[in-house]
Amino acid sequence: MANQAEFIEFMLNQGVLQFGEFTLKSGRQSPYFFNLGKVAAGAAFAKLGQAYAEAIVNSGIAFDVLFGPAYKGIPIAVATSVALAERGVEVGVAYNRKEAKAHGEGGWLVGADVGGRVLLIDDVLTSGKAIREAVALIEETSAEIMGVVIAMDRQEVNLDGVTAVGALAEELKASVISIANMQDLIGYLGQDSAQTKWLERMQAYQAEYCRM
Repeated sequence: MANQAEFIEFMLNQGVLQFGEFTLKSGRQSPYFFNLGKVAAGAAFAKLGQAYAEAIVNSGIAFDVLFGPAYKGIPIAVATSVALAERGVEVGVAYNRKEAKAHGEGGWLVGADVGGRVLLIDDVLTSGKAIREAVALIEETSAEIMGVVIAMDRQEVNLDGVTAVGALAEELKASVISIANMQDLIGYLGQDSAQTKWLERMQAYQAEYCRM
């Protein structure tokens, strides 16, 4: 992807990004919803992987293993590793099970050995539950967590006035990078006169719940 606007356009075309009335887990009434689970075909996964790969390369973070938390993080990690390989960057891919396997090789972790430098990858950070579950497993190994890459940063603050991304970055003492964020969405809507209704609602939501 060349820029955030192109990524947002892609998300809209895939049905990942929707505008309307949505109740979030937090109970907030949001004018938009972001669900990467809507990406469900090869060409779309290829584009998604390219967007993540570009963000990772631009970040300059050095790592050995790409870790996708179950479940949405798994296909994202695979697609991203393929896109990175096309750029000449070869890394391992690992992910966790939701339940430990009691037979065969057993355990919680699947794929590449989780060691060295690990970069986590996921869709959108809301509560951060999936990421934190993965972090707990990674911390039981000898690996070092280098950072987290997500598609969308909603930039919303919690009751303590801290964003989910800010809180996670502080916990991990590592960078949390997003391909796009709430401010990018508002900028995108502002370029389309047909989106005035959603622009105004997004700006009101941003003013009430978000911090840039």
